[in-house]
Amino acid sequence: MKKKLKIAVLPGDGIGPEVMREVYKIIEVIKIKSKIDLQIKEYDIGGIAIEKWGQALPKNTLKGCEKSHAILLGSVGGPKWDSLPAHKRPEVASLLKIRKHFKLFANLRHSFLHPKLYKLSPLKKKISNKGFDILCVRELTSGIYFGKPSIEIQKKNKHYALDTTIYHKHEIERIAHIAFQESLKRKCEVVSVDKSNVLNTSKLWKKTVEEVAKKYPKVNLSHLYFDNAIMQIIKNPNLFDVILCPNLIGDVISDECGILTGSIGMLASASLNEKKFGLYEPAGGTAPDLQGKNIANPIAQILSFSLLLKHSFQLYEISEKINLSIQKTLLKGYKTLDISNGNKFITTNQMGDEITKSLIKEYNK
Repeated sequence: MKKKLKIAVLPGDGIGPEVMREVYKIIEVIKIKSKIDLQIKEYDIGGIAIEKWGQALPKNTLKGCEKSHAILLGSVGGPKWDSLPAHKRPEVASLLKIRKHFKLFANLRHSFLHPKLYKLSPLKKKISNKGFDILCVRELTSGIYFGKPSIEIQKKNKHYALDTTIYHKHEIERIAHIAFQESLKRKCEVVSVDKSNVLNTSKLWKKTVEEVAKKYPKVNLSHLYFDNAIMQIIKNPNLFDVILCPNLIGDVISDECGILTGSIGMLASASLNEKKFGLYEPAGGTAPDLQGKNIANPIAQILSFSLLLKHSFQLYEISEKINLSIQKTLLKGYKTLDISNGNKFITTNQMGDEITKSLIKEYNK
């Protein structure tokens, strides 16, 4: 009897629906080749939901997510909705809201560059040809993005804005545990990034992370200030294993790690709660300039689905087959526009087809 696993699919805006179609090709292969019954149901979210339902996160979408075992998201937002008040824009009214609703406090972003694919990276050859494998663990539901008050004041002689950063000790403890637990599966190296030379929240962060580290004696913990970390990742990415970050810092560093692989279109993201229920999405956004042109890179979306299988369903072997299929496709020289020289590249659906062919070969071994 096949095991039924329900996935709420939220294609969203921009290139979201286009790259999601390539994931469906992968899902069909898994359905045929394995005994896993992946049940997919689509729901609206973001700008398209505002157009159809008057709100970025309709009740029907939220209920559909609650009835599922995991969420696969495309992207939300775009210029069409940028003029809306901040709290009504898709990024805030849907994405931040859904993270808070499901208590998705842990964001995992994996940046990997095979040494033979060094040309994809914007780094110098002597750096990129060593390859790298970095896992960025970012706290996702606190910090400056969620601090209150957050206001803008306009008076006769005054015009200013205020945002507040707050971290509770237990919030730091739980994300630190995730980072150390993940490092035990890897090289047992954690670098915690903060700004403890300036910020009180960072001082608490550093102190709390050091306390949690005592429970993981096999893991080597080190610290870097935010500005120095940015420089060191560019100079020596291969020296990093797990990077632990507060929300804002993690937002920046995870994107930096992603672009070092060649394109933000290669960076997948997993957002988890304490029960391993997760939301999985590409990190690159809606890319409205690419919408409808069949040139977007679907790899981040496919990798996000791979993370879903790994973290929410514990289907490690299938997840690894997908990862290998992507690697082998790239090693054959297939590239989308964003990772090409602009002269020789394949389309979104062609990349999906090639990865699908590679996956079938992995199953037929």
